[in-house]
Amino acid sequence: MKTLGKYISKYLTAFTGLAILLLLINGIAFGWTFYGVVTKDYGSLSPQNMLNRTASDASLKGIPQEASDLLRNSHIWAVYLDTEGNRIWDIDAPDGIPDHFTVQDVAVFAKGYLADYPVFIRNTDDGMLILGYPQDSYMKLPSNYYSLRSIKAFPFFILGILVADFTILFLAYYFSKRKILKNARPIITSIETLADGRPASLPVHGELSEIADSVNKASNIIHRQNKARANWICGVSHDIRTPLSMIMGYAERITQNKSAELRIREEAEIIRRQSIKIRELVQDLNLVSRLEYEMQPLHKEPVSLAGLLRSYTAELLNTGLPDEYSLDIVITPMAETIFFPCDARLISRAVGNLVQNSIRHNPGGCGITLTLDCTDKNISLSVSDNGAGISNEKLRELNEKPHYMENTDDRLDLRHGLGLILVHQIVNAHKGIMQIESNEQEGCEVVLDFPIESVN
Repeated sequence: MKTLGKYISKYLTAFTGLAILLLLINGIAFGWTFYGVVTKDYGSLSPQNMLNRTASDASLKGIPQEASDLLRNSHIWAVYLDTEGNRIWDIDAPDGIPDHFTVQDVAVFAKGYLADYPVFIRNTDDGMLILGYPQDSYMKLPSNYYSLRSIKAFPFFILGILVADFTILFLAYYFSKRKILKNARPIITSIETLADGRPASLPVHGELSEIADSVNKASNIIHRQNKARANWICGVSHDIRTPLSMIMGYAERITQNKSAELRIREEAEIIRRQSIKIRELVQDLNLVSRLEYEMQPLHKEPVSLAGLLRSYTAELLNTGLPDEYSLDIVITPMAETIFFPCDARLISRAVGNLVQNSIRHNPGGCGITLTLDCTDKNISLSVSDNGAGISNEKLRELNEKPHYMENTDDRLDLRHGLGLILVHQIVNAHKGIMQIESNEQEGCEVVLDFPIESVN
């Protein structure tokens, strides 16, 4: 986990560095945006400095031409009042400025505005100097003054900075997320592959190389364990065959021995039949194991499922089907011409298991129907019977497709256990889906659906 911690710390450090960089950029942008405003409004041409400079040159006779030109070039008008409130002179004073001011008038405009013009005043030895600025230049406050241009620009600056910051942070998040997912996606996919019981292999390089190496090691361990389990099952199956064959052989000899008592021959026949069931179970267990761990090679070739079902039916009828059972085939016209790339031996085994499942589940007899249908999207092969159905609880358990190595309950019985699991494994190996449907009064149906993409 040290690698993962370093990996996360790296991106947190990068994100923190980006945030600091954004603060620095914001400061630079603020300075660049308001440098001109600050220089003009609070520099040598600021109202305070202009007031000081003009007041030092002002008298009852006027101001020097140089000071007058500076005011005009700066779009500033001026009025000079004597101690009685009378206008003595002015420079470009706008219309509406009176020639005489009372004490009350002075008290009013001294707060900041005269005829809606922001004004700045200064008392001199001979009177009072008033400097007026354009109406859209400054916003006067009782204790200070601010550039109206800066006040108007400030909201747009804040909005622009916020939009830029959020855009940069979002892009950083987006590309960081993409990079993290790019690095982590193969690992997540491999873990999901391991969860499905299949081996996984990751290239061991990059920032998450240690985690990839750990996944590969886990995959190798699981693969070796699965292979050992499959080999063990295969070995046990092989070892059982010899003593089982002997048991079946001796049981058959006793059954055919006319000199033996009838009771002994009947018990020997029971032993023989049960031995056949054990043999079939061992074969199913071995095949399920090999299919699950992908140790059973599939010999796929285009097969006419209609012909396969007819061949299976003929073989079953020839070997002897008890009189209390009937077997019918329903094949749609479209399904007659379809060829399915599959392992014919395994598909026939799946159909046989389903038919035997119906026979074993209905000892009193039933009608069994094999149905083959085809649509534009899939091939549907079903085995149904009109015998005893399955309870809803049991049906739910069967559709969960339990793993034969993880169950100790009655799901492994001869009716609905390993045989159905083998069918499921065969269908899964052919990329199909198995679904069990039943009604306690209407029998049971197992539907095998195969995607049309698998059809040539």
